[in-house]
Amino acid sequence: MDETELKALTKAARRAKRIASEKAMALHDLVEDRLPAAFEELPQLAEETYAACKAWEEAEAASKAVQATV
Repeated sequence: MDETELKALTKAARRAKRIASEKAMALHDLVEDRLPAAFEELPQLAEETYAACKAWEEAEAASKAVQATV
């Protein structure tokens, strides 16, 4: 794997972490500021947050696996 591909994986992991953090913050804001009135939004936002965190975990693992071989 060349340097460009490694940088792309690292960038993808950082982007995935940013997205996961944004979803987590939105979930936090919902829980802290808008519950119980907005309880119907909770399942979808929780699913989106879980998916974003899972994507970050996978991107981070791929990046670290490649870095370990370099």
